Amino acid sequence: MRITSKGQVTIPQDVRERAGFLPNTEVEFLIDGDLVFIVKAGVTTQTPTRGERAVAALRRHHADVTMSTDQLMALTRGEP
Repeated sequence: MRITSKGQVTIPQDVRERAGFLPNTEVEFLIDGDLVFIVKAGVTTQTPTRGERAVAALRRHHADVTMSTDQLMALTRGEP
């Protein structure tokens, strides 16, 4: 990675997904000697729970459903 002249760097998608960094996520930078950590703002640095990871994964996907409620109900009931 290289830092741009504006001080920007792109976080790779797999890193964003593992960290749960969704669009518009507020982040903070923590400095420990020569190391710099990026963490969600206001969140402890502990590993996300399984539930938090599941919710983050669900937020990344959007359904494109064009069926009406009646059509969906018929589908779940096994009706033609």
